[in-house]
Amino acid sequence: MPGTPNSVHLAQLETPSLSDIPDGRGVLVRVLRVGVDGTDREINAAEYGAAPAGYDFLVIGHEGFGQVEAVGPNVTFLRPGDFVVATVRRPGTSVYDAIGLQDMTTDSQYFERGINLRHGYLTEYYVEDEQFVVKVPRGLRDVGVLLEPMTVAQKGITQAYEIQRRLKVWKPRTAAVMGAGTLGLLASLVMRLRGVEVTTFGRAARPYLNADLLDQIGARYVSTTERTIAEAAVEHGPFDLVFEGTGSSAVVFDAMQVLAKNGVLVLSSITGGNRRLEVPADRINLDFVLGNKVMVGTVNASRENFETGVRDLSQAEAEYPGWLARLLTHPVRGLDRYAELFRHLQNPNGAIKIFCEVAAS
Repeated sequence: MPGTPNSVHLAQLETPSLSDIPDGRGVLVRVLRVGVDGTDREINAAEYGAAPAGYDFLVIGHEGFGQVEAVGPNVTFLRPGDFVVATVRRPGTSVYDAIGLQDMTTDSQYFERGINLRHGYLTEYYVEDEQFVVKVPRGLRDVGVLLEPMTVAQKGITQAYEIQRRLKVWKPRTAAVMGAGTLGLLASLVMRLRGVEVTTFGRAARPYLNADLLDQIGARYVSTTERTIAEAAVEHGPFDLVFEGTGSSAVVFDAMQVLAKNGVLVLSSITGGNRRLEVPADRINLDFVLGNKVMVGTVNASRENFETGVRDLSQAEAEYPGWLARLLTHPVRGLDRYAELFRHLQNPNGAIKIFCEVAAS
């Protein structure tokens, strides 16, 4: 119940119907797996999130993966048996929402399944309009639950390339990823698939599974307990593209100082609180102006990002067989074990991706 700390619970809900979606465009999906992350933990801590109109509770879970059970008469692309992932954000009223870019909405109120004002996927079934449902190849059935977190990296990196079309010949050679959790690993993967030399920063020292995973895709891991970001940048930077996903505003300012000329810094962290820092503001400003540098924020993802995410997951399975499956470290079988999901979220203990196995495929 949003607004009430530690109120996550199991509830009995009616199975949704295709008729809930107008114009015969409904897709009924049987949920197979749902990933959970810090967003779900923070909703349960009453830090944000709101129930849909007419409800006093919110079905959480925005990282869904399932199989189509039935489709409405006007569904044109999906068929029963298809594996699918539904997008998260739903349209509001801005011009961007009207053209399918609700992830770029200028509305002050937003609608996100499993996060704010729309029920999510941590349930047995959901129904959705076909336009928000993305088909996943059968070859990705074991790792498809990673698609939604993959889209966060997809959008940020795609935005960097889109912005730098202004330079006509921009081709990043070096990249840094701040954070070696699920998002950091997937962002590192995306850039390695594009042939970029990647240095990924994390706090943990080796031995560390995440560092081993980065080794396997040809990325470099640096523990910030052993070397600072600035020290590592002397040897491996400056970086043409920096993807920041640590959740620490302090790291943002460290990242600004290791960005190369004509570089792009992508910020994906959601930082609350009122932290204050002392930074070399004049030097940072000067370097950004004289170096034609860009800093851009990114949140959520569009359908296009989900589709390119499918492409990159498929390429990763071909180039690094079994790598994605190693990210799925903490399965919890059954919705009735929801408390175990949240215990893992509170005490990750080396977890990369925690997920609920709702049903067998």
